[in-house]
Amino acid sequence: MAKTFEQPIYVTRPLLPDISAVTERMKTVWDSRQLTNFGAQHDELSSQLKEYLEVDHISMFSNGTLALLLGLRALNLTGEVITTPFTFPATVQALDWNNLTPVFCDIDPVNFNIDADKIEALITEKTSAILGVHVFGNPCDVEKIQAIADKHKLKVIYDGAHAFGSKIHGVPISSFGDMTMFSFHATKLFNTVEGGALTYSDPSLDRQLDLLRNFGIVNSEEVALSGLNAKLNEIQAGVGIEVLKVVEEERSKRHAIKRAYEKNLADIEGIRVLTTLEDKSSSYQYFVIEIDEAIFGQSRDTVHQELQKYNVFARKYFYPLCSDFEWYGELPSARPENLPNAQKAVQQVLALPYYGDLPIESVEAICGIIRELHVTQKSLSQI
Repeated sequence: MAKTFEQPIYVTRPLLPDISAVTERMKTVWDSRQLTNFGAQHDELSSQLKEYLEVDHISMFSNGTLALLLGLRALNLTGEVITTPFTFPATVQALDWNNLTPVFCDIDPVNFNIDADKIEALITEKTSAILGVHVFGNPCDVEKIQAIADKHKLKVIYDGAHAFGSKIHGVPISSFGDMTMFSFHATKLFNTVEGGALTYSDPSLDRQLDLLRNFGIVNSEEVALSGLNAKLNEIQAGVGIEVLKVVEEERSKRHAIKRAYEKNLADIEGIRVLTTLEDKSSSYQYFVIEIDEAIFGQSRDTVHQELQKYNVFARKYFYPLCSDFEWYGELPSARPENLPNAQKAVQQVLALPYYGDLPIESVEAICGIIRELHVTQKSLSQI
């Protein structure tokens, strides 16, 4: 019989470096008297991230949402953007704030990314871009998407919030498309408490993004365009520098935890692991399962609720579908009958607790709870 955890086990926990290292770095910031506006910490982190992500151009922001919002703005997009309904609200909200209309494309039933085979049928004379999401760190079909974009002269943007540092066949994930957004939120593998970045290959975007994230200010006497305040400050950057030092250790720990989950879930019918990539191909951001109610015997919602009784707080992620938001109600592409795979996935997906300090014994206990739910239901069905 499974026991209730004494302390809550949450779906994630922020990666925190040694507080003494952060304190020493903050002393440097204090001594400089520069807390924001592209100081030494900002520049140091920018340089380190270019090396880590293997990119030539990066622009950092106060959060990932503003990074994506202003990235779309910098690309001068108009009309419609084809995207996925299975994503975090910020993906499509960045389109809303740019007066762009999302056209929802159904997802691949295996990896839950936008289904590249269904994109072309959605392209109209109003389409200006494709916005893909590397869901749970699983990469989109970047080659097929790029071929479609080239054929129709469209921009390609990727939401890589889940894909920090991962590679596709040895190539950095940020190498694909016109632009990739990364989130540095506290829940992400690499964090700056709050923060985000854009990576891109077009050097002309450097100046445009510098202006957009700093009120459009050129110098003390000139404002070139209407921008926002979206700068990553020195406190955020300083924390990020110290977090980056421990990312590889965290990845190693998460690898072991992933293996423990897979071992203990392997023989439970009706459970499919969605996050199977490893090593450089994986971001080790989440550990996510799909629960087939017909085979497992319990719904995803039931499993989610039962885990909470044991003080385990998994997450229905993503839920709800963005296409179900009230303000998209009139969009033909948002109709449930047009998104059957997404409508199914959103009822079956569950992110389990996953962070480096999660004891293997806790992983085994969580899997034991899930196993008991399956065995109990299976026994009842045989009565």
